Amino acid sequence: MLLIVVNLAVFAWQVTQPSAPNSSDSPHIEELSEQDETTLQYGAIPYRLTHPGRDCAIATERAASGGIQQDVVCEGTPEFRKAEARGALVQPLDSPPWWVTVFTSMFMHGGLLHIGFNMLFLWIFGNNVEDSMGRGRFVLFYLLAGIAAAYAQALLDTDATLPAVGASGAIAGVLGGYLLLYPHARVLTLVIIIFFVTLIEIPAVIMLGIWFVLQFLPAIGQLATPEVSASGGGVAYFAHIGGFVFGLATIRLFANRYRTTGPEYA
Repeated sequence: MLLIVVNLAVFAWQVTQPSAPNSSDSPHIEELSEQDETTLQYGAIPYRLTHPGRDCAIATERAASGGIQQDVVCEGTPEFRKAEARGALVQPLDSPPWWVTVFTSMFMHGGLLHIGFNMLFLWIFGNNVEDSMGRGRFVLFYLLAGIAAAYAQALLDTDATLPAVGASGAIAGVLGGYLLLYPHARVLTLVIIIFFVTLIEIPAVIMLGIWFVLQFLPAIGQLATPEVSASGGGVAYFAHIGGFVFGLATIRLFANRYRTTGPEYA
């Protein structure tokens, strides 16, 4: 519950940041808002995670269209040198050390649905996993799953400058742990088919298996075009897979009390 509260508090802080600048007078302006800069500063940028000690900056210059264009460039990359050669204004991001962003990124989200679904899954599955290991171990397990998820996504394209944010990877670790601890538990699930709405009991092994497949298939597409996936945004499927696999692989090391039959309902 404390993790949920912290996530909600950070999201509330995020949305209080000024949103994108008004570009109605000139559709060519591509300036970053304070919300964007906050995400860049505290999100997990793959290049920073895989190149410790090299920081990133915002390069501001006049676009060919006449508007203002801002791009993220990182030290040691061709893009950084080209921006300096063009005379762009290169301003370093006011970011904490790269290893700090691994943790801060876990508590940031890209929108209401993003945080809503993440917190729902943490609420449903987190309590039973926490009961299996205690509060201290659960927090450690959660954070380590988030780290594994961040690097699973970063290694998809180590030169990517688009930051990853969200608790999805850490929560995926919780789901992986739940699957091994309580495979026979049933999840009370709301099913909506057009105008038909009902509640049905779905075995956890089936529900979480379907969830994993829905992450794995798009991840194959990301693997085929890593540069497009890393630069174009969207769902970080490899982070989900990395967290889930971490949960499967390590849950027995953390859990010290559990029932193989699991709770009757989740």
